[in-house]
Amino acid sequence: MSEISVSQMYEETGKILELTWVAGLAGGQKKLTSDTVQKPSLALIGHLNFVHPNRVQVMGCAEMDYLRQLDETSLSQAISNLFSAELAAIIIANNEPVPRQLLDAAERTQTPLFTSRQASPSLMDVLQHYLTRILAESTTRHGVFLEVLGMGVLIIGDAAIGKSELALELVTRGHRLIADDIVELYQVSPDTLEGRCPTLLQDFLEVRGLGLLNIRALFGETAIKLKKNLRLIVQLRDPADMSDLTLDRLQINASTEMILDVPVPKVCIPVAAGRNIAVLVEVAVRNHILHLRGIDSAAQFIERQQLFLRSQSESGE
Repeated sequence: MSEISVSQMYEETGKILELTWVAGLAGGQKKLTSDTVQKPSLALIGHLNFVHPNRVQVMGCAEMDYLRQLDETSLSQAISNLFSAELAAIIIANNEPVPRQLLDAAERTQTPLFTSRQASPSLMDVLQHYLTRILAESTTRHGVFLEVLGMGVLIIGDAAIGKSELALELVTRGHRLIADDIVELYQVSPDTLEGRCPTLLQDFLEVRGLGLLNIRALFGETAIKLKKNLRLIVQLRDPADMSDLTLDRLQINASTEMILDVPVPKVCIPVAAGRNIAVLVEVAVRNHILHLRGIDSAAQFIERQQLFLRSQSESGE
């Protein structure tokens, strides 16, 4: 299960969300394991089944108004109900004043308590998006990940088959490098994978004979992209290894690869002397874009062939 600490969340979103850490500093290592951000109105009146552990609880105007109208005993009970769920963190939105009892409970339970000037709906939207991305189920793949014609393309293949050289040529043709060698893939929605580069490898591409190249320094900022949704896999194959495969020259049967239970379209390109693989990859991407628009070249050819045969048959009669 993916998880991050509250301290990491604060470091990465504190400025965007205008967070001020006002209590529970000792709880910075508490773990966030869910991307759900919730408002605990029902928990304040005792419905604890609506509050789950290891999540961020946001309290806005409605919740704070409710607390302010309680007497001392009821306020203590409501706050006790809230903190009994082992929260990861609490954020008080709208720059609402924080009751002393809430500050004391945060210190006592070592629960990070933040305040923010932002309204709770916008704060929750940003935080939800961040947690969904950072806590997404993930895996890694060996290959080179690029943005080609605006589409995320993962190039895979055996060692020394020419993946990095192909990536370098694509970069010189105006496309953008995301990751070389190791690609981190995150399932950011049920049918979407986002590819990223490990921090240690960002900007670098290893090419045999040239060594390690800093693509950002060589080609500028526009040659690099930090992340992109994966839309197509291009597998480079040695023609000698394809002799045992049934060659589908018309590509009638679409090929896919399952990654984190998400089907990703895949094309296989034989690598041989004299073939311009960079052009073939660009055309494969263009063809995939046509498929997404409902245009199937193979189906159009088959339909034209059938019409021709039908007309020949009718003329023969």
